[in-house]
Amino acid sequence: MLGDKRSFTISVTDYRTLRYPVQKERPIDISFSPEDLAFQKKVRTFIDQHVPQGMAMWTQRGDWFKALADQGGWDIPKWPKDFGGPNFTPTQRYIFDLEMGKQATPPQLPFGVGMLAPILMNYGSQAQQDRFLPGIRDGSVNWCQGYSEPGAGSDLANLKTKAELSADGSHYLVNGQKIWTTLAQIAHWIFCLTRTNNDGAKQEGITFLLIPMDDPGVEVRPIITLGGSHSVNEVYFTDVKVPVENRVGEEGKGWTYAKGLLAHERSGLAGIQNSVMGLEKAKRNAQKIRVGTGTLLDLSSFKNKVGVLEAELLALEFTEMRTLARVAAGGDPGPESAILKLKGTEIQQRITELNLEAAGVFAAPWGAEAFGPEFAHGAAQSYLGGRATTIYGGASEVQKDVIAKNVLGLS
Repeated sequence: MLGDKRSFTISVTDYRTLRYPVQKERPIDISFSPEDLAFQKKVRTFIDQHVPQGMAMWTQRGDWFKALADQGGWDIPKWPKDFGGPNFTPTQRYIFDLEMGKQATPPQLPFGVGMLAPILMNYGSQAQQDRFLPGIRDGSVNWCQGYSEPGAGSDLANLKTKAELSADGSHYLVNGQKIWTTLAQIAHWIFCLTRTNNDGAKQEGITFLLIPMDDPGVEVRPIITLGGSHSVNEVYFTDVKVPVENRVGEEGKGWTYAKGLLAHERSGLAGIQNSVMGLEKAKRNAQKIRVGTGTLLDLSSFKNKVGVLEAELLALEFTEMRTLARVAAGGDPGPESAILKLKGTEIQQRITELNLEAAGVFAAPWGAEAFGPEFAHGAAQSYLGGRATTIYGGASEVQKDVIAKNVLGLS
């Protein structure tokens, strides 16, 4: 699971004899079967044969996704067979993501394929599935997620964006604001949580709407992050008329539709395999910095930080395997998704800190002409941009509350 060159290493085959006792009476088997190992080999072979390199990562993205589709739906690995997916088992999906994460592969925006599509499949009408799923799959239609608001980030149920149903029941009139909306500047549509009723608990009265971004009442304002990039935005809605056929499921049930997705989203935000790769890269970077007669990686204080991170990554991988075992047995990700999000994003930040430490003074002039080691030029930008990882998708404080309540049994 962890890279072969790491000092804390465990091979995939070691899992054949591994048992992690979640409960003393009922240990969970987190081993890979021979069939799973054969599938892993098949995925590795495919990647070796088809993954584009260098700039081709962008210019040949279409060829890559076509090759994935020709494998029988590998371009949509989490979709069920009825919708063109490959019918992966939960373990196969895990292995597929694991292997894709070990190498640089052309990225796929998650909002349509991984976030909206499952909601449409489970709760959308046949007309909505026929209308939206093809464009989501082939990438011709970009989506963004309209959840967070200035007063409703981690406390998402506190959202205020209002959707009023017209007297004739034909449309909703939407007014309000969303914030931190990732890639709204290139999105064609936004899937949006809106307030249709203020009675009862705040989780009630939330409705799930699909809104075109080219409506004249939709305004996108850029937010330039601390790292200097434009990836997030504010989105304002002013008297936006949304046909009732763009409502997903029942009015007032939007929270039910969205909350299951949040657990899966938070698990994915852990980015464990990306961290494995990132830590290996940080070690290589440290070997480029001379310290005395050796390198920065030889320095005990730096090496200790690397070792601690490797140990924590290994523990996080075991937690991810426990989550996989539960899902494979037909369950939900469970409260472990909060642990994965909490620790995974903290580790991501600490890896950027290692790179910044290795870069030293050469990291200072980011955004200007580079000098010093090549990796140093983006070190400060990555570090500053990474401050957001413990906030988006549910802030660390919220994850700790979830863990305290659902794992430790504290009220």
